Amino acid sequence: MTDLPADPLLLSEARRLDAEDPLSGFRDRFHPVPEGTVFLNGASLGRMPAATPALVDEVLRGQWGDRLAHARAQWLDLPRRAGDRIAEVALGARPGEVVVGDCTSVNLYKLAVAALRARPGRATVLVEDDTFPTDRYVLSGVAADAGATLRVLPAHPDLGLDPEVLRDALDDGVALVCLCLVAPRSGALLDMAGITAAVHEAGALMLWDLSHAAGAVPIDLTGCGADLAVGSTYKHLLAGPGSPALLYVRRDLQPLLTQPVQGWYGHRDQLALLPAYEPDPGIRRFLTGSPPVLSIVASGAGLDLIAEAGLDRIRAKSTALTGFFQRLADRELVPRGFRPASPPEPARRGAHLTYERPGAPELVPFFAEAGVFVDPALPDRVRISPVPLSTRFTDLCEAVERMCRVVDVVDGRGEGRTA
Repeated sequence: MTDLPADPLLLSEARRLDAEDPLSGFRDRFHPVPEGTVFLNGASLGRMPAATPALVDEVLRGQWGDRLAHARAQWLDLPRRAGDRIAEVALGARPGEVVVGDCTSVNLYKLAVAALRARPGRATVLVEDDTFPTDRYVLSGVAADAGATLRVLPAHPDLGLDPEVLRDALDDGVALVCLCLVAPRSGALLDMAGITAAVHEAGALMLWDLSHAAGAVPIDLTGCGADLAVGSTYKHLLAGPGSPALLYVRRDLQPLLTQPVQGWYGHRDQLALLPAYEPDPGIRRFLTGSPPVLSIVASGAGLDLIAEAGLDRIRAKSTALTGFFQRLADRELVPRGFRPASPPEPARRGAHLTYERPGAPELVPFFAEAGVFVDPALPDRVRISPVPLSTRFTDLCEAVERMCRVVDVVDGRGEGRTA
């Protein structure tokens, strides 16, 4: 490729960083993307590990194909076993505190209902206004059904929720607080330990949405004393499209919570087919129906890569990549009308950057035609999320140059560089 920036110092630095990158060997352990593609939307859907097809094929042929219904014995405990693996690799949680199943919205519903039931006499649920829309949709319905009030806290669209705004809203009427650890639009990263402590001090339960954090930033659910969490697995955990979500409940809370969607998979005695529902004493009580076996098995390849690389090293490269992109963008994209719309400090954001420009989402298909895959963030933003295990610093140089060429053409300035 020759679409590199004119600044030889930035290009030289990118090549040096690639040569020194301790994670460079992981790039070849993903299914190859089309020649010339620069993939920068890992916050939407992670790349496919090269090992994923073989894992799924083993279930299709070696288990379902060869053993038919007898293979079900291998799948009964799959949601808990997969949950234990995610807990160990990405969440800082203990065995028996995480299961995998359903989608994030359904898991959020289960835990929100369970939390309100566990805080009788309290009738307020807090959420911020820049959270992922499904969280507000689900919590609004849960609050309405319970006769509770959903209170929406204002958050800065670029910098995220100010913890003082949350603290001012906490009182003895709050039952549940639900926040995204990493804001889906801006990438703002919250202080999990500090916020959880403040919520506990007020006597409420804390429910974290980890969809844009799990697999991207180190998380210590146990160390933070977290109560509840949900999150998607198809973004930074690399589990694949439509993969089931994670659900976390701290061990001592499990026997105290009852979830509303009571199904046979959460029964104390799964296979006894008893007429009355008796919840499992542990984390399995939060399951409902048969697990999506193929999707859960597919998640193993991404977890293996994350475990081998280590989240600390993944996080270090992620902040280095987004920081380098910032420098390129300041030089090339900002003069073309793009405004940074994320916290400027890498430590205060997750694995993605956001830029605002009028009509920016309309540029995304043109960027894709130029071989650069980014994510639209309505109404006027694009989201940049390099995947640390597969993205090179020189890829960022190429991506920014191509994006500039697209913008110049759209703006009627031709194909040459003008900044």
